[in-house]
Amino acid sequence: MAATRRLKRVASSQPGFLHFKSFSDSTESVSSRRKRVNKNKKKNWNKHIDVNDVDEFLEDIRHQERTTGGLLSEKSDDTLFFVDVGQPEKPESKESEEGKKRKGKTSQPLRIDLILQHDSLIPPPKDVLAYQQPNAKKLRRIAQKAEQLARKGVVPRRQKRLLNMRPVDRVAKKAMTEANNNPDREFYDIWGQKSKDSADPWYLQQTGKKPVKRPEKMNDKPSVIPAVEVIAPGGSYNPDFFSHQALLQEAHEVEVKKQKEEDKVERQLAVNKEDTATKETILREEVQGLVEEDNEDDEKANEEEEDVAVGGIALSQKKTERQRKKEKTEKMKEQQRASDKRQTDLQQQLFQLRSIKASLKQQDQKTQSRQTQRKAKQEAQKSQPRRLGRLKFQPQDLEIQLSDELAGSLRQLKPEGSVLKDRFKSMQKRNLIEPRERAKFKRRHKLKYVEKRAFREIT
Repeated sequence: MAATRRLKRVASSQPGFLHFKSFSDSTESVSSRRKRVNKNKKKNWNKHIDVNDVDEFLEDIRHQERTTGGLLSEKSDDTLFFVDVGQPEKPESKESEEGKKRKGKTSQPLRIDLILQHDSLIPPPKDVLAYQQPNAKKLRRIAQKAEQLARKGVVPRRQKRLLNMRPVDRVAKKAMTEANNNPDREFYDIWGQKSKDSADPWYLQQTGKKPVKRPEKMNDKPSVIPAVEVIAPGGSYNPDFFSHQALLQEAHEVEVKKQKEEDKVERQLAVNKEDTATKETILREEVQGLVEEDNEDDEKANEEEEDVAVGGIALSQKKTERQRKKEKTEKMKEQQRASDKRQTDLQQQLFQLRSIKASLKQQDQKTQSRQTQRKAKQEAQKSQPRRLGRLKFQPQDLEIQLSDELAGSLRQLKPEGSVLKDRFKSMQKRNLIEPRERAKFKRRHKLKYVEKRAFREIT
């Protein structure tokens, strides 16, 4: 700031500098006798120093910059003066005649707009932040490196990847759009499920408009069991004797299994008669602690334990230096023997290559057999219901009729089971829904019985 003021002061000292304002007051003040003040002291700097001439000078420079856009001494004559040659003659035209005939004044800007207009000729300061660019130095260095590689004919790796990702098909021509009234145009159903992909697949992939590929595992069914299972031949209304007996045998095995489970639970919950309390055991429990018994054996055992503890404490003595050195040498010899043994074992393994190969081959066979068993188990589990919830799947009871209940015709056949329950169990078996049980009603508040007044009077 001080440098600009000094330059402007030097410019004003030139003989061609023009002033807009008069400095009569300043010259009178200079000519008048000034008061002698010690200017070395800081308190007299602003109090007794006259800076009006400097302020007027700077104000005059600012005024010239606002009105003319700079100092008048630096302006050329062409910008300050012009030659007056009078009004130029304009040829009369039809437009001017028509303009004269129009009534009213020409449109002029409003006064409020004229007041708000910028009247200073000083250009606005340059916004340095508008020209700044983040990472400009880094981007400039990358651009210079790319130019150097382009001069040498080297293609960057990123450009190569882009070229390899999108195959260039220069032979193919642009597909011409067909007219709407073309009878040979392909039919397109707007309500159909499939969308018409007319765009480039690479463009769809880069823009994120390409539909996501459905995983193959989502196409697998949760179970290989068919939706509707065909009942065994023995379940017909007029079955064969042997097929009916086979179905009866299967139902019998199911019932026997249930009975075994019930018997097992009963045995586990059964009460042992030997554990029941008798009069003697009850009396012994009641008297326990009231009668003093001799505990001589217990006291002797405690005394022996104390003697052993005292003797053990007395035997533990501090080891001598010779004993410690002996233990250290024995420990080092033991380590040396172990390392020698490991070394000999490694050397002996060279002569056991044939047996090692046989053991490895046997181990590979075991792993292969385990893999086949695991795969077979997984295939078998596909036809079994999985554990989807806290409850296990309970298969539905077999719908079977005994030999004396068989009907001779469809008219006499008695319906069994429920179609709704059968479908519900089938969905549970195919792992579509989890096994459930009927929700039990649980009363939130206890019932309160109140005796009415009329009933109380009767009783």
